[in-house]
Amino acid sequence: MNADVIVIGAGIVGACCAHYCARAGLSVIVVDRGSVAGGTTGAGEGNILVSDKEPGPELDLALLSRELWAQMAGELGDSFELDAKGGLVVATRAATLEHLHRFAAEQAEAGVIAEPVTAKGLRDHEPHIARDLLGGVFYPQDMQVQPMLAAARLLQHARSTGRVTVLPETEVLEIERDSSGAVTGVRTPTDRYSAPHVVNAAGTWGGVVAGLAGVDLPILPRRGFILVTEPLPPMIRHKVYAADYVANVASDNAGLETSAVIEGTHSGTVLIGSSRERVGFDKTLDWEVIRQEAQQAVAIFPFLADVQLMRTYGGFRPYCPDHLPVIGPDSRAPGLLHACGHEGAGIGLAAATGLLIAQAVIGADTEMDIAPFAPNRFEGAHVA
Repeated sequence: MNADVIVIGAGIVGACCAHYCARAGLSVIVVDRGSVAGGTTGAGEGNILVSDKEPGPELDLALLSRELWAQMAGELGDSFELDAKGGLVVATRAATLEHLHRFAAEQAEAGVIAEPVTAKGLRDHEPHIARDLLGGVFYPQDMQVQPMLAAARLLQHARSTGRVTVLPETEVLEIERDSSGAVTGVRTPTDRYSAPHVVNAAGTWGGVVAGLAGVDLPILPRRGFILVTEPLPPMIRHKVYAADYVANVASDNAGLETSAVIEGTHSGTVLIGSSRERVGFDKTLDWEVIRQEAQQAVAIFPFLADVQLMRTYGGFRPYCPDHLPVIGPDSRAPGLLHACGHEGAGIGLAAATGLLIAQAVIGADTEMDIAPFAPNRFEGAHVA
């Protein structure tokens, strides 16, 4: 089977790459060794955030992606629970609140809407929030989506164009290259698929997939757990998180870090996070992490102390040493493009990533400068 583009990975980033490549008139084959959204996407909360990003390339990418998510929701009839709920970042200490206000002011200069909130004002946004919080910042641009549903709907829509074929349970064993080093397609256990462009959208396994083409990307798994409560009446209006979450996202620490992140869903359940630690691909459930997350959530919303925990789940974020995703062509293997390494922001950044990949494939000017995300920035570096 031949195509213009082969996308490795049927998570949300791969789905967005297929969506925008098909819109550009390209034929696409999407392959995944598992099911649609069965990897990193299926373990995510669905965050589409600008609130947690400092001014720079990633924030620019997030602002672009937010607009594209809204456009896709309009095109697909809002079939994946896109919720423009806004984000509320809260502080428990005066020093933290001061730092948060400085951070928000810097973001505002970069195009983020950031509204300081007093302690009393927190209760106007969230009536059930703890009374001892000192204040925070409200980010009306933050959104949430159901990530598995979004990936499935995007691929379903892409298939309906007649340009996209999806092959789940199909493991890529090799990214094939010709004598000049250019990519020619992929080999699976049962077949070969030819294409002049191969997109590595394998999430946490992006480094492994890059290795199939003989190139190195220093992407590592960063484990996290999420708690899911029993369904409740609407009690939490926004995505609410503690200000130290931003520091944890940007941290290089391999050890355990937790910070409160709480939000409701369309089904009535409440999602509680978050944790980060680099422990390889160890999926063992850690009850100490669960305890810390629960305690931190109760400190922000005391009513959660009397709510039943329904389940927990864990997954891996694709961690890059400089905390930027890898997006664009790889000069070491002509025809290979990367769309991975987004860490915990992959769902939010997926739309812009897909558009930029499609533009790079067809040789068009990209919507924004992709040089900060270039794969060759890691040349000579290796993370074990």
